[in-house]
Amino acid sequence: MINILLVDDQTLVRQGINSLLGLSDSVKVVAQANDGLHAIATIQDQEVKIDVILMDIRMPNLDGIQTLIKLNELCIKIPVIMLTTFDDHESVIKAIKAGAKGYLLKDVSLETLVEAIKTVDAGKTLIQPAITERLIQGLQGIKGDFESSDIPEPLSQRETEILRLMASGCSNREMAESLFKSEGTIKNQVSSILAKLGVRDRTRAVLKAIELGLI
Repeated sequence: MINILLVDDQTLVRQGINSLLGLSDSVKVVAQANDGLHAIATIQDQEVKIDVILMDIRMPNLDGIQTLIKLNELCIKIPVIMLTTFDDHESVIKAIKAGAKGYLLKDVSLETLVEAIKTVDAGKTLIQPAITERLIQGLQGIKGDFESSDIPEPLSQRETEILRLMASGCSNREMAESLFKSEGTIKNQVSSILAKLGVRDRTRAVLKAIELGLI
């Protein structure tokens, strides 16, 4: 069972998400908070183990991004999934750079939400494919603020193709099936892409590629 801290300033939204997750036998909401300050206090109380934080990005007192920054300062390493009704390119990038491990719109299905929770609990990152597609449309040609905008070694045509599949939310298995390659080959090519782009995970690779105009 994955224990969840649910953070949202709207009581009805929290109750709705709590009820939705109550239908799953894989996750459990063990604590709730109405803003970032309340969330941090709840975590520090340590009355119950929290595995994943589901947090709204827009809140009073301390919003989602500010809360992420504060969690980093406090060396609290609980993975965070940002939930929002705002399809906001800038907020997605700020949230990922602040340390969010996932980013979903609030209208996701129970299946998608639970799968996202399992993904970040396993140490991986996840951005809803629909958001990634809009990022590609909205950010092409816009220069971002990654530490380096240079790529020492250009991406190959196949690596660019894999990047596009990554941006659409494909797993290694799905990319392998699409490109008629083994999962091991795809995994090696993904590692090569991360190294060339100077990033540590697939999400940041996609965001940097978008901002550099590579996809």
